[in-house]
Amino acid sequence: MEALANRQSQRSYSSKELTQQQMSNLLWAAYGINRPNGYRTAPSARTAHEFDIYIIKNDGWYVYDAEQHAMLKMGNENLQEHAGTQDFVQTAPVNLVFVADMDKMASFSEEMQVFYSATDVGYISQNVYLYCAAEGLATIVRGQIDKAKAKEVLKLRPNQQVILAQTVGYPGE
Repeated sequence: MEALANRQSQRSYSSKELTQQQMSNLLWAAYGINRPNGYRTAPSARTAHEFDIYIIKNDGWYVYDAEQHAMLKMGNENLQEHAGTQDFVQTAPVNLVFVADMDKMASFSEEMQVFYSATDVGYISQNVYLYCAAEGLATIVRGQIDKAKAKEVLKLRPNQQVILAQTVGYPGE
């Protein structure tokens, strides 16, 4: 109840880095495996598990591997300028980019791919909100991201689509 009461969107961030444990907990809460059968903390239509979470930090960019519960480093470039259009995106220590792999939903119609990817990212982003509220962190989910540019710099495959982004960090002034 306390996490729900504290859940809010914030647009001001400190540049203070999250601890390794906070990053671990954040990613597990968002989309980690929480059962022996491989199911996740967020539901997925027909168990497609179509999402990859890309993590953009000032020291490089990563992708979350839920099976290993690890951040796999993809590059050393600071891609924060491509993580969103708002100024606060540049100062926040973490930006998550939620990428749907439509190949994992190949048996769905195109309409259902769009619908379920939108629904499923809502669950994931809300898990991030609740974790942040419980941890005293700031967050906001954002549609304001140049999806074509993000797709290019993240080196996504043709059937991977940027759906949303979410900024996470300590609250600013």
